[in-house]
Amino acid sequence: MKRLLTVLLSLVMALSLLAGCTAAPATDPTEAPAVTDAPETTEAPEATEAPEAEDPDATVLFTDSTGRTVEVPANIERIAVSGPMAQIVLFALAPDKLVGIANEWDATAAEYFDEKYYDLPLLGQLYGGNGELNLETLLASGAQVVIDVGEPKDTIVEDLDALQEQTGLPFVHVSATTETMGDAYRKLGELLNMPEEAEALAAYCDGVYARTVEISDAVQKVRLLYCLGDQGINVIAQGSYHSEVIDLLSDNQAVVDSPSSRGTGNEVDMEQILAWNPDVIIFAPDSVYDAVGDDAMWQGLTAIQEGRYYEVPFGPYNWMGFPPSVQRYLGMMWMAQLLYPETAQYDLYAEVANYFQLFYHCDITEEQYQALVANSIGKQS
Repeated sequence: MKRLLTVLLSLVMALSLLAGCTAAPATDPTEAPAVTDAPETTEAPEATEAPEAEDPDATVLFTDSTGRTVEVPANIERIAVSGPMAQIVLFALAPDKLVGIANEWDATAAEYFDEKYYDLPLLGQLYGGNGELNLETLLASGAQVVIDVGEPKDTIVEDLDALQEQTGLPFVHVSATTETMGDAYRKLGELLNMPEEAEALAAYCDGVYARTVEISDAVQKVRLLYCLGDQGINVIAQGSYHSEVIDLLSDNQAVVDSPSSRGTGNEVDMEQILAWNPDVIIFAPDSVYDAVGDDAMWQGLTAIQEGRYYEVPFGPYNWMGFPPSVQRYLGMMWMAQLLYPETAQYDLYAEVANYFQLFYHCDITEEQYQALVANSIGKQS
């Protein structure tokens, strides 16, 4: 029995050895062992650098419209304005960056503007107006830069350098007229790192101005007078700072020896107005529009007799530019449509609604529009 078990065990071991030999093919001892591809491994993703946090103290050099090179924050989030023109211009571009306003908003703005903008501190203004720039309030506002917009005064470089030295804040000037407002917005877009937002406003201003020039060149200009003041005997004289739109779209009859650059215009007398006897009269808001139809003296004018007198729309600012700012583009479209409807062919409500969205960040209903132009598009005697 032991012998039988030994034989069987030997047989099993022999078979096992034979199977092992057939499973592994013989190899030439002179050949290098075959290299098998290493199993694919997933490469670790390249280490990406964490985005660098913006340095709040980083600065860049900005050349303003006067040629001054000013060191300003690279990322400006808080801006102060030097006057009402800058206030309106920058409210359109960057309302949430404003840390203060130059003048209080007109009461009519409450119907259109978000109420949060009414809580901004009053900073005063650098030039004109009833109050100087309040440096104490300015410094407390946290402003990173102070921006002046408009036509430069003769002393602008000295003034801004002195204020910069006094406050430690950068002051910059961006020149702007009605014709060049598009370029002014592009300059502001560069300063505030808002090129796309600025370009939308710039293209709008360029387009409206170009269209106004086209209309002006295509028509026989109407003889017109712009009257203002509580007696209506102040006029916006031809060639004055405030007459730009009037001179562009009409034959401005108010020719005087020394055109005033003030918003109150030049005072004349009723005899002079009767001598000019314009075809159309436009009255400033809060002037004598409501009274002239029943006034014997004013009835001596052809424009009053024939019902060709109108009141400039107001809301939230005078559309003809008091203060002189971007609402002048509303005035251009209104005046062109009023005087030359067949040439202008504006859908004025659509144009005004578009403007309010772009510059005031709000919608305007047709009812609100009709209230704005109630005395402005067809007074009938």
